[in-house]
Amino acid sequence: MSAAKLNKRGRHGRHYNIFSFVYVSYIADMVTIETIKNGPYIVKGEVELMDADGNKFAVEPRMALCRCGASTEKPFCDGTHSKIGFKAAEKAVPESKE
Repeated sequence: MSAAKLNKRGRHGRHYNIFSFVYVSYIADMVTIETIKNGPYIVKGEVELMDADGNKFAVEPRMALCRCGASTEKPFCDGTHSKIGFKAAEKAVPESKE
């Protein structure tokens, strides 16, 4: 089989070799971010999380990220939102200027 037939265009326009199963399964994996009502963002999937200085946090398959701003474990949620009565917006507001 020729090299031209082995190479395919993957999602996001990246090329991969059809025999590179690890890379293929990587790009097929999905990362989701879910908002919990009046709670944190739940990130599911393997993502790399870095702070403003470029320091990396340990990779976890599921992370709860603070949305209220009061966590003592930032950027992770420590449950403080429930103690302070955090109320989040009910839905995204596309016409918002912010």
